[in-house]
Amino acid sequence: MLHLSQLDLATDPAARRVVKDKAVAVEFAAAAGELMSLESLNRYASGDAIVTGSGGERWVVSRERFDAKYAPEGGIAHGEPGTYHNRPSVVIAKEMREPFSIARSAAGDILTGAAGDWVMQYAPGDYGVVKTARFAKVYRAL
Repeated sequence: MLHLSQLDLATDPAARRVVKDKAVAVEFAAAAGELMSLESLNRYASGDAIVTGSGGERWVVSRERFDAKYAPEGGIAHGEPGTYHNRPSVVIAKEMREPFSIARSAAGDILTGAAGDWVMQYAPGDYGVVKTARFAKVYRAL
C-alpha cells in the first residue's frame, strides 16, 4: 500500500479542482469518542460534528472546521442538530490508481483508500479520502 505524506495536490498535474454540493444530517458529540467511517476510524472530541450522508455513511468533522464549512438549513441555529449544507469551496482531488493511506492531518487519524478512490486536499495539511461512488454523487469539476 502506498503511504502519502506531505502531499501537495496543487502542484500535481493529475489532480483537479472540484466543488462539493451536499446537504447532510449533523449531530454534535456530547463527549469524546470514535466511529468507523467508510475509510477508517475517526476519533472526535466533545462538540465535534458527526455527519451522516444521504447513503447512511458517517464521518467526523472537527468543530472548528465544521463551523467554517457548513451552514444550517430549515431555520435551525448553527450548532443545533439537524440538516446542514456545505458552503461551496474549491478542493483539490486526485483519483488514485493503487491502494493508499494518508494522515487526515499532522498526527491525525490514518485514512485508507482503494484503487479508484480519491485523495482530497481541503487545505495545506488537511486531507480526506472519498470512495469512487460518493465522489461521483457529491463533487463536480470546475
